[in-house]
Amino acid sequence: MWTLGLFRSELVTTFRRWRTLALLAVLAGVPILVGIAVKIETSGDSPAAGGGGGGPAFIAQITNNGLFLVFTALAATLPFFLPMAVGVVAGDAIAGEASAGTLRYLLVAPAGRTRLLLTKYAATMTFCLVATLVVAATALATGALLFPLGDVVTISGTRIGFGEGLVRALLIALVVAASLVGIAALGLFVSTLTNSGIAAMATTVGLLITVQILDQIPQLHAIQPYLFSHRWLSFADLMREPVYWDDLVKNLGLQGLYAAVFGSAAWARFTAKDITA
Repeated sequence: MWTLGLFRSELVTTFRRWRTLALLAVLAGVPILVGIAVKIETSGDSPAAGGGGGGPAFIAQITNNGLFLVFTALAATLPFFLPMAVGVVAGDAIAGEASAGTLRYLLVAPAGRTRLLLTKYAATMTFCLVATLVVAATALATGALLFPLGDVVTISGTRIGFGEGLVRALLIALVVAASLVGIAALGLFVSTLTNSGIAAMATTVGLLITVQILDQIPQLHAIQPYLFSHRWLSFADLMREPVYWDDLVKNLGLQGLYAAVFGSAAWARFTAKDITA
């Protein structure tokens, strides 16, 4: 009962912060901007969205089916915007309380350090899910408003019904949220190392950028499969018929490994830390 009360209190605190609301607003704005940009580009004679080239995955299909804006928005936000938002929330989890001088008062309550740490991580993972669903829901609404909806053509070239397409969109959103487990655990560990919330957030985002850069250097191909961001875009395999599970399973397994390693490191650090703030 105390754990549920603490978790509920943590959720209320997290989602009442203006910083959290601003992050969610930015994430919601990405699919709107992508949808408007595609609509403007395709409103004339030039079929810019259908040509080969850059842009997030599925962008060529948006004009034919607004549901593809969900997949495109998630592909556009996952490399940086979503993990950055999660890194900010995770980095502030413990360090923010310390910098505000409220951490020791939380520990005075019969929560215990382990329970408090688990509550902070659970709240961060809830934010992961909410942030991902905000992107997906905004993209679906924008896609329905600007483009037609209908049957979905998979990457394999087969056609599935709109209802099944919605189910796969939900599965993709859940996989994307689960893909952020690793960066959330890393951010929580960083948060236990300092009493400055800003330093913890900056360090977590800096590590995110560093890992993203390392993942793009061809000479480092030997270590890239072990980077938490390497298989983030494997969610696209859910749009194949049949679904390719290999990379999806490897991605989720890697995220679980990062969560176990950095979660344990965060617990070891936090339970032994001298709380002065």
